[in-house]
Amino acid sequence: MWFGASAAPKPFFALAAALIGALACAPSALFAADQPASTEQAAAEPARAAEHAPLAARGLLIAMAVAGERLVAVGDRGIIVLSDDRGASWTQAEYVPSQALLTGVCFLDPLHGVAVGHDEVILTTADAGRTWKLTHFAPQALRPLLDVWCGTGGEVIAVGAYSTYLTSADGGASWREVKFTPAAAPAARTAAGAPRSAAAAASGTDEEEEAGGGYHLNRIVGAGAGRLYIAGEAGHLYASDNGGASWHTLASPYEGSFFGLLPLGGETVLAFGLRGHLYRSENAGASWQQIETGTTAMLTGATTFEAGAVALVGLSGVVLVSRDGGHGFTLMQQADRAGLSAVVSTGDERLAVVGEDGARAIGPAPAPGATRNAAP
Repeated sequence: MWFGASAAPKPFFALAAALIGALACAPSALFAADQPASTEQAAAEPARAAEHAPLAARGLLIAMAVAGERLVAVGDRGIIVLSDDRGASWTQAEYVPSQALLTGVCFLDPLHGVAVGHDEVILTTADAGRTWKLTHFAPQALRPLLDVWCGTGGEVIAVGAYSTYLTSADGGASWREVKFTPAAAPAARTAAGAPRSAAAAASGTDEEEEAGGGYHLNRIVGAGAGRLYIAGEAGHLYASDNGGASWHTLASPYEGSFFGLLPLGGETVLAFGLRGHLYRSENAGASWQQIETGTTAMLTGATTFEAGAVALVGLSGVVLVSRDGGHGFTLMQQADRAGLSAVVSTGDERLAVVGEDGARAIGPAPAPGATRNAAP
């Protein structure tokens, strides 16, 4: 039975860490905990439809996407909720054929979208998220999918644990597994030009990269003109300049895990992750400069809004806002300290956020009781 927000304990957000945060802590144990006792049992058990709950929009939600004028958010136990008023109110999807933890969602156009999650679940919709169809399900693989990117012409890429990489050319109706084999990174250097540590350099050997390293691929985002980025665990960042046909490893400024990237136009991109770490590159990831955030909370989602403004969200109710194109940020700690996992702009200086306590709309101005912490 799915619990509503009033019954869900606060530690429940630890489950979200299995997809957006604590992948580096104990991935095998976290992922295996939700699996049947044997691969034979897993293969034989059909996916069950998500239950309807009055408080669906106040439970654990992980990812969010825009479908025309609609917002679509996905989360725990197959819950998918929809908003047609820029996040002010939400309704649950009519039919979702899965109770897996859903971790990523994207749309090819206002009607057609794809959602992914644990049990290697992939769902598609043709009615802007109202109903969904199961097109891929492999719980026996023990490889949760963590994010999905929708391109043009029906192209979709799903990524996940242990370098899982699946592609579709028909909008998610069918899937092909591809071995993730990024080209090795060049010698990584900090903004000051100093080489990375020997341990970091050793982790990027040709042999390791040839095999994809088995690293968890946490987030995939598009930057236009065929360019894609992937944020991964253990400081791994990847880029493609041909729509995912081939990948190369970027010189990383940090050995901790990254959980998101935000392209800002041209060759500028932000990368963020564990312990409030945030970096900016103005040459498509060839070099990076660290940005002070004023927080050690995990950063999990980002969006642009208005002209040159950027918002990032994270655990402990962290909202970071930049008014100068992502050069400096102000920390706005939300009063309830509830963890946030994703954010999208809804216009008029408003943001829709999802996370530990479900979905809601906020403004970039600090909430009552928020703490401002200007970046230098």
